[in-house]
Amino acid sequence: MTSSDQRRTRAMTRLVAGELTVAEVAVLLGRSERSIWRLRRRYLELGVDAIVHGNRGRASPRRLAEATRTRILDLAATVYDGANDSHLAELLAERDGIVIGRSSLQRLLRSAGRASPRHRRAPRHRSRRDRMPQAGLLVQLDGSRHDWLAERGPRLTLVGGIDDATGIVTGATFRDQEDAAGYLVVLRDTVRRHGVPVAVYRDRHGIFETPERATLTLEEQLADRRTPTQFGRSLAELGIGSIAARSPQAKGRIERLWGTFQDRLVVELRLAGAADRETANRVLARFVGRFNRRFAVPAANADAAWGPRPAKAELERICSLRYRRVVAHDGTVRAGATILQLAARAGHRSQAGRRVELQLRLDGRLVVWDGERVLLTTPAPADPVQLRALVAARVEVGTPAPSLGSIAQAPPTHPWRRVDVGSKLYQQRLSGSRSR
Repeated sequence: MTSSDQRRTRAMTRLVAGELTVAEVAVLLGRSERSIWRLRRRYLELGVDAIVHGNRGRASPRRLAEATRTRILDLAATVYDGANDSHLAELLAERDGIVIGRSSLQRLLRSAGRASPRHRRAPRHRSRRDRMPQAGLLVQLDGSRHDWLAERGPRLTLVGGIDDATGIVTGATFRDQEDAAGYLVVLRDTVRRHGVPVAVYRDRHGIFETPERATLTLEEQLADRRTPTQFGRSLAELGIGSIAARSPQAKGRIERLWGTFQDRLVVELRLAGAADRETANRVLARFVGRFNRRFAVPAANADAAWGPRPAKAELERICSLRYRRVVAHDGTVRAGATILQLAARAGHRSQAGRRVELQLRLDGRLVVWDGERVLLTTPAPADPVQLRALVAARVEVGTPAPSLGSIAQAPPTHPWRRVDVGSKLYQQRLSGSRSR
């Protein structure tokens, strides 16, 4: 079973035991109440087998032929250009003998990038929903871009999470922009302080999910599924459900939190004289503690639903930015401009060719993981490209050029110590070495 199947199983177990209502499970799983009632009935009959769909891994027998799909797209772009989805389905059936449902036609057109010519309908009436009955069932995540420092410093983004049941701010941090590292910090702090939540409620930002219209990579095409984002992968490893809101009003709990913070926290930052991100985060840590004591509300059910906390080392590994790498022939792993030298394996065997995982931890450390343990690394000597870039940067800022050969023994007053002469000589030696 996948982590999603396990999450649905836990939710259905609580539903059958009477710990959750059908409406609460529908919100947690992102399904309608009618679907939950149907799933409950199958779960009572079949048990865990009801969770996994029977058609998983099978190709649909009613899938349109590729030639038919191509013909529909051609007709939609030429002969029937401007027809809405329902009208187009009727025209295809009447004039071309192609029978296709409106929803199937809609999916086909949207996947090809053709939007509906019909304007949106008026927004539906919305009403405030009840809070979750237990702390830890749902944590809302969001980021707020605002002039938090009131022109005393850079414009920052506040990334945070709030427990839906109690209104407690589970984690918050200031970032230069809304990024995956900020949400990983909030996730790590939430798990450390409270435990693993059942689900998170978030928007449709690319940090959480890959846009549906994004082009599939070759690896994704071979696997027939999209690669999760860094944050999505962390949620899956912790077994946390991820629910996407369809509007800002849907996650009104945290949207209202930002309004309160922009009213109160801005004043606290001004009183503390915060003018940079580091100082602002220290003020934020003190403010969140007072805020939780002042505004937290008791949950309807006193039994919290937070899951057990993983080990500290495991949590650091999960809440990190991870990239796959292949060890080079010289036993190094590259991370941008940083090169790490791996120690030899047992028996002085080379690490070259091994597939490893490069982890950028939240504390700034670079760690190489082979799937079982952290490998010993040291900073590798700079390569020629880095050395030339370093020399160019030094010459540009007006510092003496690096010594080469007899330049190292020249006295400080020697003409070769001058930047213009030294840099010209250095360039001549470089060009001579290239020609040779």
